[in-house]
Amino acid sequence: MESASERVVIGMDPHKRSVTIEVMAADERVLGGGRFATDLAGYRAMLDYVRRWTERVWAIEGCNGIGRHVALRLIRDVQDVVDVPPKLSARARVFATGQGRKTDAIDAHSVALVGTRMAGLRSVVNDEELAMLRILVDRRRSLGEDHTRMISQLHQLLLELIRGGAKKDLSAAQAKALLAKVRPRDAVGKTRRRVAAELIADLERVYKRSKEADKELKQLVVATGTTLMDLHGIGPSGAARLLVEVGDITRFPDRDHFASWNGTAPIDASSGDQVRHRLSRAGNRQINRVLHIMATVQLRNPTEGRAYFDRRKAEGKTSMEAMRALKRRLSNIIFKTMLDDAMSPAVENARTTGPGGQQGDDSGSGAAGSHPHTGSSDKPLPGPATTKPKTPLPAAS
Repeated sequence: MESASERVVIGMDPHKRSVTIEVMAADERVLGGGRFATDLAGYRAMLDYVRRWTERVWAIEGCNGIGRHVALRLIRDVQDVVDVPPKLSARARVFATGQGRKTDAIDAHSVALVGTRMAGLRSVVNDEELAMLRILVDRRRSLGEDHTRMISQLHQLLLELIRGGAKKDLSAAQAKALLAKVRPRDAVGKTRRRVAAELIADLERVYKRSKEADKELKQLVVATGTTLMDLHGIGPSGAARLLVEVGDITRFPDRDHFASWNGTAPIDASSGDQVRHRLSRAGNRQINRVLHIMATVQLRNPTEGRAYFDRRKAEGKTSMEAMRALKRRLSNIIFKTMLDDAMSPAVENARTTGPGGQQGDDSGSGAAGSHPHTGSSDKPLPGPATTKPKTPLPAAS
């Protein structure tokens, strides 16, 4: 029989209305498990079940996604929680079962294996400041998606009402002025005009809400003490998304691992004497989108990013290759900026709580300078991390 004082990892496969757990010892013996509802009664039953193991760490898959609701409940109850990326648990599942077939029990077992074997998993903390930023930046993204959808519908209607339609970059005020000149006489035309007027009214409401959301986001981002918005092409939404998704920047050993995480590190596709790299489609796509917007903004203005892009094209790179190189260079700049912010007393004073772990070494990080023309950004995917473990997990025997 297992000792009550034995340190265990509780792997969890979370869903909205239920969770499946497996309790695993340091030597990977399965000590227990089960399925529990996520309502109050089910949650209490789960805590009662695991109470026999006094030394425990919860390893939960996808704490930034579907597992976040239960992870935050456990943190409020003073439980140690680490985040298991879905890719790691998927690999563990294939190695453990020999195939990729999924069940909740197999998923919980895979998560427990990762939690037991892997050191350095990110500890989940209840940072209210980041939680507020997450809510607001998700809302701002939703408003942007609503805007795009409404504009597309409006363009379609105007194309059927006006010969040639409207210009591409159309505001609600411009659409209203165009619609005022249209007086269809048939029933279908009148219906199109009425629906277009409703869409314009909806767009005006979205504009207003977006402006208010940007103002609130900017205030919260400034309160964190970060200097991300000083970078050309990073606004309140981009800075908030970086803070929310990255969390503790010191969890990345260097800028190469950060670039691999956000999908800007090129993938080596060399063959024989031909040396080439291709664009990575992996990584955090939301951060990759922030970097793409930043690069696009810099290209539209006489910036160091524009000059760097032109130099790479003059060297024989295609536009896509130069864009890829620019995004990687901007990734280095963001890494250095966030690393500098993490070492800044202003940020430490602004944020009294945050993810634990060792501090990074700014002098040895090798991050690029404040402009894209400094440093190197052509390295492909990095090698294994050599940082010390930050997660208090039991070592596999």
